[in-house]
Order: sequence, then C-alpha cells, then structure tokens
Amino acid sequence: MPRIAAVLRWARMATLATLSMTVMAGFVMPGIGLFREPDPLRVALGAVGITLFAAAQAAVLYAAITPSARGRVQRWVFAAATVVSIPLAGPLAAPAWETWAWIGGAVLATAPLVTTGRWPSLAIMCAATAASAGVALWVGDQVRLYVVITLLLGLSTLAISGLHVWLWNLLLEAQEGRAAQARLAAAEERLRFARDVHDLLGHDLSVIALKAELAERLVAVAPERAAEEAADLRRLAATALTDLRAAVHGYREVDLPAQLTAVAQVLRSSGVRCTITGLTDGLIDNPGGTTEGGTGARAEGGVGGGLTQEVAAQLAVVLREASTNVLRHSTASWCTIELARESGRVRMTVTNDGAKPAAPDRHSSGLRGLRERLAEAGGTLRSGVEGDVFRLEVTL
Repeated sequence: MPRIAAVLRWARMATLATLSMTVMAGFVMPGIGLFREPDPLRVALGAVGITLFAAAQAAVLYAAITPSARGRVQRWVFAAATVVSIPLAGPLAAPAWETWAWIGGAVLATAPLVTTGRWPSLAIMCAATAASAGVALWVGDQVRLYVVITLLLGLSTLAISGLHVWLWNLLLEAQEGRAAQARLAAAEERLRFARDVHDLLGHDLSVIALKAELAERLVAVAPERAAEEAADLRRLAATALTDLRAAVHGYREVDLPAQLTAVAQVLRSSGVRCTITGLTDGLIDNPGGTTEGGTGARAEGGVGGGLTQEVAAQLAVVLREASTNVLRHSTASWCTIELARESGRVRMTVTNDGAKPAAPDRHSSGLRGLRERLAEAGGTLRSGVEGDVFRLEVTL
C-alpha cells in the first residue's frame, strides 16, 4: 500500500543517511593525512588505499539494508580493501596524524552491520583494534592513542548506525510478517472452502459411483432394476448439484456490515482515520471499533432497517473499489463512509483527503466500470475532487 511503501522508503533513506556518516568517518578523517604528508608517493598510495576502503565500505553498508543486494562478494571486497589499506595508508602522515586509526574505527563500526552472529562481529572488532595497534608500532607512533581513536570512533559510530539498521530490520520483518499473515489467511480460507465442499459432496459422489456401478451390472440381467438405479442416480446428482449451489450461494452472499468492518480495519491499519455514519444496529454494529483519538470506525444511527442482498452486493462492490482508490491513489489521513436512506433509495458517500491528480488511464477506469454496472441496476455514481478531497457518491 502506498502509505506503508512511503514509510519504508523514508526509513530506508534515513538509514542510508546515517550509514553515510560511517563512510565519511572512514574517508574524511583519514583523508586529512593526505594534506599532512610531504612525500608525494605516500600521498598517492594513501589516496588509493583510502578511496578503495571507502568505496568497499559504502558498498557493503548499502547491501546491509538492501535485501536484494546482499551477498558474500561485498564482504570479501571489504575485507580485501581493509587489508590493502594497511600498507597503502598506514604510514601516511605518521607520526603527525594517526591515519589508519580512523580507518580501524570505521572497520570496527562496520563489522557488526555486515556479519551474522555475535562472535564473528566481536572477532572482527578485536582484529581491527589489534591491527590499529600493530600499525602504530610499525610507524613508531603511540599505541595507546591509536587504540583509543579506533575504539572511540568505532563504538560511537556503531551506536548511531547500529540503532538505525536495527530499526530498519524491524520494519522489514514487520512488513514481511503482515504479508505472511495475509497469505496465511488466504490459505486458511481456501482450506476451509475445500473442506466444506469435500464434506458436502464426498458422500453423495461416493453413492453415485456405487449406484452407477450397480446400474451397469444390472443392465443385462435386470433392465427394470437398472432403470430404477439410473433414476436414483439422476435424483442424487440433482440433490448434490442443489447442495453445491446452496453452499456456493452462501459464500457469495454479501455481508455488508462485515465488508464495512473489514474496510475500516484495513484503512485504520494503514494510518487512515475511518468514520462510518448513517447506520443502525439493524444494519451494522460498530464496525472496526472506536478508539480514542478517532482512529477507529464509528457507527451512528440513521438508515433504519436492513438492505436487500441485491443492494448490499452493489454497495459492497463500490465500497471495495472506493477503499482501493483511497489506498492506491491518495495519501489520505481520513476517510468517511456515510449511508442514508431517502425516498426508497439508498445513498452511500465515500470521502477522503489526500487526493492525487487524476490519472484517467488507471484511476477512472474502475469508476467507469462501476458506473456502467450501477446503471444496469438503476443506480447512479458521481465523483469529483475539490482541492485534495475526493468524493464518491452512489445512489441505488
């Protein structure tokens, strides 16, 4: 749904922005050494090492929050760039600037974000700290200073970036959970329908098969008895067909209150405040519930009496199309559904804010089909946009 997709998109952008700080820490701070190194050769080698490390780090962090881009290749490239950066950037500006200590901090902050499991992450973090101390001994600088820079930079950056990555993963898991729940509900409904059809037709079809076999055997020896069995077959088949039609009709019957309840719940779960008015207990009893702050659906009296199945079916179709338009073609924060009865006719009005510019090739095609369907049933459909408020009105 657009609202959920927008939330995920903004959350991902925020996470990428936070992770860019980790990349900058591994690029800018070591890059200062380029301006403090008098040897041109070391400057060139250091620039290559720092650039390779920053690029590999950016790739592995991007893959960490992009499921489709995850793989071992980025990790191996990052490990290789880290190792190569030691001889290339380690001696840069030493001992005036602790170049590789900053790279070691970036490695320490990145390790838990790109590895699975606590112990591999701890092993890489310890290795980065040890490598920083080793570089300090190699270039003749202070080991304590290198280790402190690596630990402080790595842990502080990890605290910020790790929190955002953790929240991002929670969002992905929540979205996957909602999708799995929807698939499970659909699978359970299919299984329930299949079980009901099996229970309904299994016995009748078994009897029909036995009767057919018996009639086949009696044709040659007892034609009158075979005719009786054939008549029973016809009767059983007709009964089974009637039972099947009754079962399917039961599934096809439209429960408008249930439809309103489902729409209210779906809109509410998508962050849209839904209010249903113009109803009495004879038609629906408080669909979706009412919560403080108006985030639920609210039923208030007005229509009086129930609706026929024909009218309920037409209204349910319009209701589904209207709720789909709210979710797909708007950034709505509220939606109202109003039913009213006047002069033997029923009117349903669906209004929402956050309407987007019209797109005739997509948005209006569904409404055109509804208008034609309602015309066949003697109904009318009107729709329009005022500002960012979209209004759909159906009369039957």
